Amino acid sequence: MIRIEKANRKLIYISGSERREMTCALGCFPEGAKQREGDGKTPEGDYFICMKKLGKYGCSLAVSYPSSLDAAYGFLRGDIDIEAYRAIVRFLRMGHRPPWGTKLGGEIYIHGGGAESDWTKGCIALSDEDAGWLYERAFEGERVTILP
Repeated sequence: MIRIEKANRKLIYISGSERREMTCALGCFPEGAKQREGDGKTPEGDYFICMKKLGKYGCSLAVSYPSSLDAAYGFLRGDIDIEAYRAIVRFLRMGHRPPWGTKLGGEIYIHGGGAESDWTKGCIALSDEDAGWLYERAFEGERVTILP
């Protein structure tokens, strides 16, 4: 399990008896939950690792944002239509990465690049060393909880 405490800028990894805390950086506007692409916020809620890759910031774990709840709120706000809502829910039920091409945004990763200050567009950034350590242990489907 991966737990991110936004207020404390901590990522906590727990697996069996193994536990490790890491300092993390967030989106450049970290207060509140992500609602739309480009808002600079890091999501809040329950997600899972939906993909692992080596990317621009090294070892990267994709987070399954938007969740079904994020999609429901987005639909109620008028940010997405019913087809987009249903597609997000369908992909998540199958354990797949949700569609990222909506106004809700997507492509939220836990990645390297540094955790000294909040600088991402909504991702969770770690030191490169911590990102590599986590990448080796985390698996697709692993639960991620992001707390305010």
